[in-house]
Amino acid sequence: MKTLHIIAGPTACGKTAAAIELAHQVNAEIVSADSMQIYKYMNIGTAKPTAEEMQGIPHHMLDVAAPNEYFSVADYTRLATAAIDDIISRGKTPILAGGTGFYINAVLYGAEFTEVKEGQHEEDSRLRQIYTAVAMDKGSLYIYEKLQAVDPVSAKAIHPNNIKRVVRALAFCEATGTLFSAHNAAQKQKLPRYNAVTQLITIPRETLYDRINTRVITMWKAGLPEEVAGLLAKGYAPALTAMQGIGYKETIPYLQGYQTKEDTIAQIQQATRNYAKRQDTWFRHQMRLM
Repeated sequence: MKTLHIIAGPTACGKTAAAIELAHQVNAEIVSADSMQIYKYMNIGTAKPTAEEMQGIPHHMLDVAAPNEYFSVADYTRLATAAIDDIISRGKTPILAGGTGFYINAVLYGAEFTEVKEGQHEEDSRLRQIYTAVAMDKGSLYIYEKLQAVDPVSAKAIHPNNIKRVVRALAFCEATGTLFSAHNAAQKQKLPRYNAVTQLITIPRETLYDRINTRVITMWKAGLPEEVAGLLAKGYAPALTAMQGIGYKETIPYLQGYQTKEDTIAQIQQATRNYAKRQDTWFRHQMRLM
């Protein structure tokens, strides 16, 4: 069985640095497992590694989709698996590194995650945009209660404020006629496709939160508002899944003059800390690491 190194953990825990250090040691290339770094033009807010940070190590699965492009877990699995197999075929070692746990599991277990079948992609994309717009208009709790009514098992596993995952589950249920929870349960029965050598990075929560707070300030100074303004100027609507990413959705009201810089930064810091906590819990209890 082919060997795949995996480096996982919550945001700001040091995955990028750890992956690059390991890559130098084992003659490796890195495959990103980050659901936001797949998008073009979204660099600062996603903490996408710079050329300098990459230190000459090839990185894959960055900038593979436009912010308004439909991109499913099945798409990610297909492209990431192809990248991994190509790395192996060239006699090098693949490292799958990132904080999106279901991306990692999808690659490791060959989870089809065929959220929609052939011909249903447009419908799924349309539903995601509709549900996202509804959530923005009526609040995350409103859309979460809809998921509770349709698929209570999925709702129990998703935080009410995680609009992206709530919307994804709702769209899946409606587009396919299958419960998202039932689909996920079926995927968990699969055996791994790789011999996974896994490093789950954990650091004290207080230290992690300090890193997050500092990172958000650094992002802001590096030009996060300008990056978001540029995306809006390109015509990427706030209701898009990509634009609902942490840092982007909070900055839009600031650009519209509805809130202060200080409040916006505080909101991004809080949202990122909450996300990191959810990631940490997910990795500890739900991720099927070998």
